Amino acid sequence: MTSALRTDAKIVIAAFIGSGAVHLVKPEVFARTMPAWVPRHREVIIGSGVAELVCAAGMLHPRTRKVAGYASAALLAGVFPANVQMAVDAQKTDNAPFKAATLGRLPLQLPMIRGVLRAARSA
Repeated sequence: MTSALRTDAKIVIAAFIGSGAVHLVKPEVFARTMPAWVPRHREVIIGSGVAELVCAAGMLHPRTRKVAGYASAALLAGVFPANVQMAVDAQKTDNAPFKAATLGRLPLQLPMIRGVLRAARSA
């Protein structure tokens, strides 16, 4: 059974395409989000950008949507520590909008994961 993509899955796809492109074109944007214990920051940033783009592409096609949906959920869970690190670091700055944005994105992980899992199950 193949169904159309839900809006929540489409939002994740768009976010993955945008974020994945930035990871590749301007990886330094994400350097400060990397926990210190992660080795080879630049390579991990590039790799996660490629993973986001591959997951987004896979979600677009009904044949690959199931595996891409589960991979997307794993990717979102895997980058969560970097998002937490970015939020913690942002709180040490004077940039109020940045502080709010980094905190605000944390609870969005759950609905994003739920959206890609629903898409995977509906494929």
